[in-house]
Amino acid sequence: MGKCGVMSSKTVLVFLNLIFWAAAGILCYVGAYVFITYDDYDHFFEDVYTFIPAMVIIAVGALLFIIGLIGCCATVRESRCGLATFVIILLLVLVTEVAVVVLGYIYRAKVETEVNNSISKVFNEYNGTNSNAQSRAIDYIQRQLQCCGIHNYSDWHDTRWFKESKDNSVPMSCCNSTATTRSCSGSLANPEDLYQEGCEALIVKKLKEIMMYIIFTALLFAVVQMLGMLCGCIVLCRRGRDPPYELLISGATQA
Repeated sequence: MGKCGVMSSKTVLVFLNLIFWAAAGILCYVGAYVFITYDDYDHFFEDVYTFIPAMVIIAVGALLFIIGLIGCCATVRESRCGLATFVIILLLVLVTEVAVVVLGYIYRAKVETEVNNSISKVFNEYNGTNSNAQSRAIDYIQRQLQCCGIHNYSDWHDTRWFKESKDNSVPMSCCNSTATTRSCSGSLANPEDLYQEGCEALIVKKLKEIMMYIIFTALLFAVVQMLGMLCGCIVLCRRGRDPPYELLISGATQA
């Protein structure tokens, strides 16, 4: 019965190590996705520490590749030292992922404050040229999120660009892509051609969603790692009490 339990744990452990390799790729993808997406929104928050969860999740993903290799080799060869190293590293990664979850919740709560403090400044620095970073960011956001202004298109009245242009229009990026009745010029004389929703709430929503991706990803793989630690501990304990036991791969050299 004991040997059966050990063999089952070893088989599950090898399978989990394969999952760790897949998880490593997923974690690196999620981290890179967050970096790329945040790059489009970085003008709307000033706290650079918001990137910490994404950086940590990429580091954890890279480490999982190494963990999977150590775990597979240690399990197949039944190396007590290798399995102990595997369990210890998994424990450290688990603690790191718990830290990622905590940081994710902290920065998720700060997103709204960050955006509220910076969005008016960014809109006021808009000048309509492609060489201006704030202009590119706002035009991208308004097209991507299908919004106009901070709370609605009327907020453009208070911007320096609107006062200097004096043509009673908003940027072309405010034009509703579904409006087919006429060609949109951004004129406030035809507000029905413009996006009606403001950008502030949508930016906050988007950034919070991104942070939740990190939190859920970290939690999901933390559960998988706990199962890997459990199986590793079972094999280690059995290995210490009843050596040697049947190898996972027949014909392999006894440890």
